[in-house]
Amino acid sequence: MSTMVTAPADNVIGLRRPSGAPIAAGQLADADLDRWANRLARLLLARGAEAGERIALAVDPRIEAVVAEAAVRKIGAIPVPLTDGASTAPGAGFGITTKARRAELTDGADWLVLDDRSTLQRYLVSSDAPLVAAELRAVS
Repeated sequence: MSTMVTAPADNVIGLRRPSGAPIAAGQLADADLDRWANRLARLLLARGAEAGERIALAVDPRIEAVVAEAAVRKIGAIPVPLTDGASTAPGAGFGITTKARRAELTDGADWLVLDDRSTLQRYLVSSDAPLVAAELRAVS
């Protein structure tokens, strides 16, 4: 049986249940969330993001926002959601956003633009397998 996630989870690393459920009505099955967040977490690690680091989140589509927060938590970083009108998060070296929000953000963070073609290409070829300790230690 699969549950549906409609709000950010504190930590979804342990989820391993098969999905079986499609994305519908702004919901994402927990197993899908886990796989999608694993892919995004690997992109963050490849950019040099580390555990304990503050990562700004400027992502409007709800599903993408949930996945981004889960990915940040997976690597042990601290998600810092930007409210409307905020252009940066103090102390955040990295950030996750979309093309629609990027123009309003400062260049003070290394922004990963989710819907950028190069990001999507890297995302699609990255593994969705669970992160292993060696991946996390490699950047710590």
